[in-house]
Amino acid sequence: MDARFAPHHAMSRSFNTMKCSIGDCSMFRSVVKGVVIASLVFQGVQRSSAQEAVESDSMIERGGIRLKLGGAQTILEGAKAKAEAMGLKVNVTVVDDGGHPIAFARMDGARSASSYTSMTKAIAAATLRQPTGPVPPGAEIPDVLLNVSLQLTASASGGTVTTLYGGVPIVVEGQIIGGVGVGGATGEQDAEIARAGIARLLETITPRSADDEN
Repeated sequence: MDARFAPHHAMSRSFNTMKCSIGDCSMFRSVVKGVVIASLVFQGVQRSSAQEAVESDSMIERGGIRLKLGGAQTILEGAKAKAEAMGLKVNVTVVDDGGHPIAFARMDGARSASSYTSMTKAIAAATLRQPTGPVPPGAEIPDVLLNVSLQLTASASGGTVTTLYGGVPIVVEGQIIGGVGVGGATGEQDAEIARAGIARLLETITPRSADDEN
């Protein structure tokens, strides 16, 4: 190459190199910009998800326990076994925490009329979240007028409240998940049979420790 044109050739190569470098820088800036935008979007999604989780936790309660048919049938078996041991024939009703029936059993020879009272006791125990019985609870001398009024109100409302013994709420891990109602014996005997049915359920679902087995 003519020496006269050498400086111009070198300048041209430098200019081309410079153009490539500028192109590379533009591409690099585009990539960085894309990464930054993606990062901001991801952070926004995370914050939005966290906010939604907090809001949903304030509106609903998670981790609830629900009584299933198998559990209700286990309660029936425990209650019937207790009644047989006591020489009694009773009706047993098991409902969920909203008072909806899950299982029912009338032992051979039990009074059919007591099936209705067992249902009322179970519903009352579950929905009122306490054992059924005279009011106020624990009073040595119950208020007769109040109890009669409640019974009349229960009859008028379709039988969802009762002052009779024999309805016991089902409590598992501090949560009331249903109720058991027993009818056909005395109130105290009905309550004892209901508690025996619930005890059978708790024994079944609670694993025994090594110390208990020994």
